[in-house]
Formats: sequence, structure tokens, C-alpha cells
Amino acid sequence: MNTNHIVSAALASVLAMGLTAPVAAQEKAKEKCYGVAEAGKNDCASLSGSHSCAGQAKVSKSADDWKYVPKGTCKDLGGKTAEEAKKK
Repeated sequence: MNTNHIVSAALASVLAMGLTAPVAAQEKAKEKCYGVAEAGKNDCASLSGSHSCAGQAKVSKSADDWKYVPKGTCKDLGGKTAEEAKKK
């Protein structure tokens, strides 16, 4: 075995973990808020299944499209949390 490959792989793994940790922390500080995204500015849609890619919302404030917002602000924006949106 080539030790250079092993060391390189280990280093790459450590660096990758360091890059994903800040993203995970940001996601924990945010929540999905349904019904607040403007047309073309949604983060994704999953309730209706009409599309699954960010930025493809056709209608503003669609109940099925969501946007990441800071945790605890969804109600203030007039939206529904993921749990509330599932209840319809």
C-alpha cells in the first residue's frame, strides 16, 4: 500500500468534515417555512410534488413551497412550519 494515498485520503476526510460542520450548524438555526416564498425564490417544494428544485416556484406564497427562515420567525412572516403544513 502506498502510504501517501492513505495520508491524502485521511486529510481529505478531515477537511471535508470541517467544511460541512458550519453548514449543519446553520441548518439547525433555520427552519422550513411554507407559504412565504416568492415566485422563483423558494428553497424547495415537497408537499405537492410539483417540483423538487430550488427556485422553481411558479406562484408567490404557494402553500406547498418553502423557504428557510431563522428559527422562530415563520409565524411572524405569515407562514406555516413543516408540522403545520403537513396537517393542511
